Amino acid sequence: MTDDGTTPGRVTAAPPGGIALAVAKRAAEYALWGRVAVQRRVEARRFPAGRRRPAPMPPTDVLRSNAEWQASVAECKRLRLPLHHDKPKNWDALGAVATVLDRVGTDARVLDAGSARYSSVLPWLRLYGLTDLVGNNLEFGDDVRRDGVVFRYGDITATDFPDGRFDAVTCMSVVEHGVPLEPFLAESARILRPGGVLVVSTDYDQDPPDTSGVVMYGQPVHIFSPDDLRDLVALADKHGLELLGDLALEHTERPVHWARTGLDYTFVRLSFVRR
Repeated sequence: MTDDGTTPGRVTAAPPGGIALAVAKRAAEYALWGRVAVQRRVEARRFPAGRRRPAPMPPTDVLRSNAEWQASVAECKRLRLPLHHDKPKNWDALGAVATVLDRVGTDARVLDAGSARYSSVLPWLRLYGLTDLVGNNLEFGDDVRRDGVVFRYGDITATDFPDGRFDAVTCMSVVEHGVPLEPFLAESARILRPGGVLVVSTDYDQDPPDTSGVVMYGQPVHIFSPDDLRDLVALADKHGLELLGDLALEHTERPVHWARTGLDYTFVRLSFVRR
């Protein structure tokens, strides 16, 4: 390790949004994990039979209206899950957690691919008692632990995990940022055990707005179209990942607004089972 705490030969990306935003995110991270640690211990005494699970959600779905993400926020409050500050993102995170709990249970080993230490999936799963939780991201340096959850450097298209290491992989709002899809899907299939699940969410629109010349985080902004999603599902199937649920892609509203780009669109959540 070098004097600045980094590993020789490893290049860590600069924080998106600059130093001020990085500091704010770090503060949010500490507040989130401090709450999770305390809440988990309190709930273990108050609810020895376990906490209430999310209401059933389709494993594959499109966010069709503002009312749907508002309902997810209300469900998170009912379940005492720390809210994501970007309210519509609670919809896809809640669906991912519900799918993981329903399909592989509370003994599951889970990777959140492309994770942020302040995002929702891993702290929520930790509140449900899961103990083998990992997040990886190219922005991370040396391993960091938060209430037993490990965050480590890693490329989601080429990890160093052994075959079948995980029961579930989640990847929330990551693949639209320039991730090569086929290597990502092939690697997800490799590190999932047979019967394990992959849950992916991404920006989507049935008629995507023009993003020509729009660049964020060093990558051209991409909003998936129906054809993009059909191609993704076909690629996943090629690598042994079978779609769970129906690919119904229509939506009546564009409930997601990205203020920094002025774009309006929605989210899609796709779940797959490893054959």
